[in-house]
Amino acid sequence: MSDPQPFTLVPGAAGSPVLLHVPHGSRRIPRQVREGITLDDAALERELDHITDAHTAELAAAAAEIAPAAPWRFVNNLSRLVVDPERFPDEREEMLAVGMGAVYTRTTHREPLRPPEADPGPLLEAYFHPYADAMTAAVESRLAAAGRAVIIDVHSYPAAPLPYELHGTGPGPRPPVCLGTDPFHTPPELLTAAEAAFGGRVGRGGVGRDTPFAGTYVPLRHYGTDRRVTALMIEIRRDTYMSEPGGPAGPGLDTLAGALAELVESC
Repeated sequence: MSDPQPFTLVPGAAGSPVLLHVPHGSRRIPRQVREGITLDDAALERELDHITDAHTAELAAAAAEIAPAAPWRFVNNLSRLVVDPERFPDEREEMLAVGMGAVYTRTTHREPLRPPEADPGPLLEAYFHPYADAMTAAVESRLAAAGRAVIIDVHSYPAAPLPYELHGTGPGPRPPVCLGTDPFHTPPELLTAAEAAFGGRVGRGGVGRDTPFAGTYVPLRHYGTDRRVTALMIEIRRDTYMSEPGGPAGPGLDTLAGALAELVESC
């Protein structure tokens, strides 16, 4: 069986500015990358249970199916254990402190994932930079078609903090839905629309802002300079829609897809 294509851009409505980004939903690891991971097969499966944003690709697809104007979708087909496309590839990345820069060297439980002498360069060249270039091109395409681009990052996170989380125990609760924002790229109206879409559907605890995760993903070409590119991160607590860790999806997935479709429609 051949290795999968690293990523897929799924077309939406020609004039839609919305790009649903699904960076962490896959468990797939190419054979040559697997050879550089020190975990045995059982330990690797456990790590994938914890680190994968399971069912987020299905969530984005379901939302696109019911949205009046389908958004575009950029989906990572490979595990974030290959490369994490949302990390800075250099010393700017705070997650380097726990071995989780663009190329992870530690697991969610801070155990060794790759040998300390492993060179991240080949993985960055083979996977990280092509992904960043393709995502940049996808944003440029929305700018050309609609005059603006709205990046909605679709993530999930565990109900209980994992040891790798730098901010997992504070300062606020772990709400059913966390909205990650950027002071430059997240306008108030986008945040308000997300709070309205998800707020009535997620039960007690509601929707939080920037807790326990903060920030958004914007290609570096546009980051901090192009206000036509707006962005919001959606972090969904996994116990609202699936069995943890790594289990099947439940009926909550459809409810969340409806909320995401409503947000897409408002953009």
